[in-house]
Amino acid sequence: MSNRTVNEYNPDVVTCPGETLEELLEDIEMSQAELSRRTGRATKTINGIVHGREPLTPDTALQFEKVLGVKARFWNELERNYREHLARVNEAQKLADNVSWLKCLPVAAMKKRGWLPGSTDKVALVDAALRFFGVASVREWNEVSLSSQFAYRKSDKVAAKPGHMATWLRAGEIDAQSISCNEFDKNMFKTALTHLRSLTTASPEIFQVEIVEHCAAAGVAVVFVPEIKGAPISGATRWLNKNKAMIQLSLRYKTHDQLWFSLFHEAGHILLHGKKEIFLEINDGSNVAEEEEADCFARDQLISARAYADFVSSTRICKSVVQEFAEEIGIHPGIVVGRLQHERRIPYKNLNGLKMKLQWTS
Repeated sequence: MSNRTVNEYNPDVVTCPGETLEELLEDIEMSQAELSRRTGRATKTINGIVHGREPLTPDTALQFEKVLGVKARFWNELERNYREHLARVNEAQKLADNVSWLKCLPVAAMKKRGWLPGSTDKVALVDAALRFFGVASVREWNEVSLSSQFAYRKSDKVAAKPGHMATWLRAGEIDAQSISCNEFDKNMFKTALTHLRSLTTASPEIFQVEIVEHCAAAGVAVVFVPEIKGAPISGATRWLNKNKAMIQLSLRYKTHDQLWFSLFHEAGHILLHGKKEIFLEINDGSNVAEEEEADCFARDQLISARAYADFVSSTRICKSVVQEFAEEIGIHPGIVVGRLQHERRIPYKNLNGLKMKLQWTS
């Protein structure tokens, strides 16, 4: 029996190990009962292996090696491939059963941005979407992506879809994972914000890089992810772990002043609030206390309360006066205009020429 070459069996397709075993037994004219007697395995167990009802264990594979002359690794590999095949068949059925889940997601936008393949195969798209979210099934997606208690500005005018918001947040999380950060340091972050405020007059090509680098040095990953329809979020804050925070910005309003206010607003959440919640900035009609606190932080960090009070009480507001005040306090005039408009001190149509328009380059 030592001269057999059956240990070179290498089937091209995934088959049940029992089929190979049955063929081998027929080839060497050995009955299942005889194999049972030689291996010490019950005949019922051998028959179960032959018909795929019983797994071929590593111990059994070693016994087959002694009795049949076929290496244990061959049987183990055959069994592993077969069980993996069965698992994939089962998984494919589960994916097919969850095709309707795609209706909860912004599939078209995800394809356009390369987060999903351009396939029309819905089962393949379910599989790709689960991989994008880093979860094993739709059940886990509900637990991981939708169970978090979002603290956000509520508005009856804005339709926010949970699946779309979860998609936008996940895209930011993926980007943030690629940013190497030091451990979070509160004092360093405050210092970084002071430096960043001085960059409000710089071009986007300069300040975007500076924002990312200085915040990362203080333990905060800042990522820029374009808005998704159904996820009307201008900014978000969350902690990826106890030592790394994330600020995510969408450039939703497409103006320089809104971007800087959102950045400092989210920074306020990091410095003032806890690490368990996810804060989403959706509109200006906040009814969440933490949002009001973050607003006050951003407002006063960008323009000090005393300087602003003196400005609005002692001058007639016009273009030249705004420019002079902005230069005096070292900030972009568009930020002053944005605050004046928000507080209804001037109409929203006034002085927009002092604002800087922003747009995504790709």
